[in-house]
Amino acid sequence: MIDPKQLRDLVIKPALIEIELYSEAAEQLVLGTAIVESKLSYIKQLGTGPALGLWQIEPDTHTDVYDNFLEYRDELQEIVMSLSAPGQTFEENLTSNMQYGAAICRLCYYRAPASLPDAFDLEGQAAYWKQFYNTPLGAGTEEKYIGEVEQTIREVYA
Repeated sequence: MIDPKQLRDLVIKPALIEIELYSEAAEQLVLGTAIVESKLSYIKQLGTGPALGLWQIEPDTHTDVYDNFLEYRDELQEIVMSLSAPGQTFEENLTSNMQYGAAICRLCYYRAPASLPDAFDLEGQAAYWKQFYNTPLGAGTEEKYIGEVEQTIREVYA
């Protein structure tokens, strides 16, 4: 398992700063997403699902971020591309490049029509994750998010 404090300090925060979408609330939501989606252990969805990386991003979601968002934001697209490893496919970057995965996760939330919940608002983060990341049809629940994320967030931000 990846140490969550190191993930925050060495991966998530630098990635969000690089794409100019950093806030403590965003940092916590991206960290919480990795915790609940992959248990900070899995880089491919268990079973037959297509999701990849610590943030369990599906290739179709990744493509949608590029085709319907970054395509119209040249400067941001260039910054995100600078985080990708040359010579790797997008799927390989999602699987093995943690800063790239953190940036794509943040962009998934950035596209949502509602404002991010406040930092340390675990219930708000859980609801936001469920609605805009896991989606209403996804298997996750707000209770699952809170149950899996709460203790780790307390420890990381102590």
